[in-house]
Amino acid sequence: MSLTGFAFGAGILSAAGVYALIGATLLTHHEWWPPGDKTPAYYCHWTLVAVFNVSLVVTAVLEGGEWGVGGPVISAGGVILAGLGTAVFLWGTRTMRSDETMGVTGDLYTGGPYAYTRNPQYLGMIVGITGFAVVSDSVLVAALAAVHVGWVLLLPRAEEPHLRAEFGDAYERYAGRVPRFVGWGTVRRMLESRDA
Repeated sequence: MSLTGFAFGAGILSAAGVYALIGATLLTHHEWWPPGDKTPAYYCHWTLVAVFNVSLVVTAVLEGGEWGVGGPVISAGGVILAGLGTAVFLWGTRTMRSDETMGVTGDLYTGGPYAYTRNPQYLGMIVGITGFAVVSDSVLVAALAAVHVGWVLLLPRAEEPHLRAEFGDAYERYAGRVPRFVGWGTVRRMLESRDA
């Protein structure tokens, strides 16, 4: 097996593990994600994510440009998306500044980027990895990126029952006014904050 095949396979296997944790949370009464505390599920999840991230980068380095659809305009668009996604992700993590950004229970954040989207870190991941896949110009990286976007879209669904149980009516009111990712409420709040 080639190094590229090994890296890609490691990415797919680690992603399958993340999907299994999320699926077990969604389909059973046990919370595998979010762990709420630093449980074995917490360490398992983050180990799988680390393996996936390394495999994504190694695959991009080994296979970058192999698709042959990139060009200066497409690459520039990918760089813009990757930069924008990274900025949104970092804004979300800087707002929390704690273990809560990795699934440990803490406070309910509703300010900063959380006033526009309930999941700014996930939104940043989706936009950022899409840009990374465009820049890499690789079918294998695009496949890994699609797998990653899929699990990121599922994570809030696994987390929301935990948040409802933890924060009750405060979370319900928050979820009622701020979209899961983006929506008209996001646009309206951004325009209102600009006019203020």
